[in-house]
Amino acid sequence: MPHTRPEAGCYEIDFETAYPLDEGAEVALEDYARALTRANSAEAVRAGDDPATVRGVHVCGLGVPLTPALLRDLEDFARSLLTGTGGGLGWS
Repeated sequence: MPHTRPEAGCYEIDFETAYPLDEGAEVALEDYARALTRANSAEAVRAGDDPATVRGVHVCGLGVPLTPALLRDLEDFARSLLTGTGGGLGWS
């Protein structure tokens, strides 16, 4: 599911802001995105101009529609990984 070659049923969810996330936070974001959207797969998308930041999530095989509330929730979670309120890998 490489986001560089989009497939049918895949969507790129862009954040309003790119977030500097370490590897553990990136994995937590991918897990959260997969659970929140009931997707078959999710991959954090790094910013092209700053590979140390995540600018969104690429998801495939969604189980729910993408709504403004869901998108807000996903970005709020990414933001919380910066401040430590998201619980890292313990969110579930």
